[in-house]
This record gives sequence, C-alpha cells and structure tokens, in this order.
Amino acid sequence: MTRTRRTAAVLAATTALLAAGATAPAAAQAEGAAASCYGGAVSLTYHYSTAAVEYGTYTTTSRCSDINIKLSSSATGFLDACVVFVDHTSLCNHDNTYSTFGPQWATVATDVKDGTRFKLRVHAYDTDAQNVPFQLAF
Repeated sequence: MTRTRRTAAVLAATTALLAAGATAPAAAQAEGAAASCYGGAVSLTYHYSTAAVEYGTYTTTSRCSDINIKLSSSATGFLDACVVFVDHTSLCNHDNTYSTFGPQWATVATDVKDGTRFKLRVHAYDTDAQNVPFQLAF
C-alpha cells in the first residue's frame, strides 16, 4: 500500500474513531503522517517551454514512500509530469508516459525505494501553463 493510500486510510479511520468518540491524539497522528511527507516538499516553478523541462537529480527519503506533486493554488493551467529513475533509464516511468497534475497532491511514482535517484520531467498541459509554481515531495 502506498503512503498516500495509507494516509487516506488513516484519515478515514481517524474520522470513524472521532465519530465514535475517540480522542484528538488519533487525529493528530493521522495529520502528522501527511505533514511529515509534504512538510519537506521542495518548491519549484515551471516556466513554459515547448520541450520538456527536467528538475533534479533528487534522492528519495524515508519521509515519503511515493513521489508526489502539487501545483500551487495560484497556478493557471495544469502540468504533465513523469519521473525518470536516472540510475536505470533515461525514459519516464509508466511506459514512458506523462500524467496530468493540478492543485491537489497526487502521486507521480508509487512505492519508490529509499535512496532512489530520480529527475522530474515536466511539460505544459496547454499554453495556459506559463509560470506554474508547484511542490515536489519525496
């Protein structure tokens, strides 16, 4: 199970416990799990380019088991992104395909082993994506 899914499961369980009369520490523990991953996020800005732009090389940590992206709420447009595991390939994950991301935290790569070196490859979903601030958590 990915950390994102685990976090969702913990949040759902916490909600159920609170509804049943559990104490606030359970809710704080669930929030802490998400905060520990996203709290160490790197802030970046994509500047429109007709070619894909690479960010990194980064190394995954035990803070997150996934590689996550979130566009700023002030962002106009969406971004297409993928992860390149640089010690193994020059191609994107998921059969060299991009996925489209917006203003909610979403997973670019799941269940990534700690210490894995990667680059984030990004291109604009459309021409609205001129200067897009985003965060990367890993």
